[in-house]
Amino acid sequence: MTRRTEWPGSPAEPGGDPESGPESGYGPADASFTEPGAGAGERSGRRSRGGAGTGSGFGEGAGRRARSGTRSSGSPSSSRAEKGEPRDPVEQARNICLRLLTGTPRTRKQLADALRKREIPDEAAEEVLARFEDVGLIDDAAFAGAWVESRHHGRGLARRALVRELRTKGVDSTVIDEAVGQLDADQEEETARELVARKLRSTRGLDRDKRLRRLAGMLARKGYGEGMALRVVRQALEEEGEDTEGLDEPF
Repeated sequence: MTRRTEWPGSPAEPGGDPESGPESGYGPADASFTEPGAGAGERSGRRSRGGAGTGSGFGEGAGRRARSGTRSSGSPSSSRAEKGEPRDPVEQARNICLRLLTGTPRTRKQLADALRKREIPDEAAEEVLARFEDVGLIDDAAFAGAWVESRHHGRGLARRALVRELRTKGVDSTVIDEAVGQLDADQEEETARELVARKLRSTRGLDRDKRLRRLAGMLARKGYGEGMALRVVRQALEEEGEDTEGLDEPF
């Protein structure tokens, strides 16, 4: 009779082919013990006598081998097999990218950085990233366009701040220019006016210079240029009856 330990294969991936996963195999600690012509009762008897027989295969040396096999099962490769992770670097890269893209768009650089952190070989990472680009799962242009739309209307960020954020995410400069190009100067200034109008009430009671610094500083943090920020703040203060003489100077 042969006894062996089966190691589970990789589970089917979301949206993937269940047949594409790695085949189930044996772990490094797998062992097969075969005694031709020996029945279960005979083997049990030999074990009960301490396994001292030279042909039993279950003596002290075998015990040490069994314990050694148990310890070896704690290796990283065995742990990955127990968790159902594929051993093929391409399949590992594919699974990592799919998990990261679930519900959240990512740039190519973000995915490449994640694969490098997981020590995926460059060749395997490049193969998967290129394939994902071919099928549209990675699209830096679409990512940048959606980012600009969301961050401008949701947070009021100006083009300068949007460019800075997209650069940190590894988007190419040409792609960034095209994405922020959808915001024209008039739209950007209108958003700046809306931001100041919402903040204006909380500055009432402060002197003029403090109001200026607080409102203009808020716009500067969101990426608006000094000239536009000063013009928008001055107009807002004038509408409230503030004397804006001297506010043409840079703040």
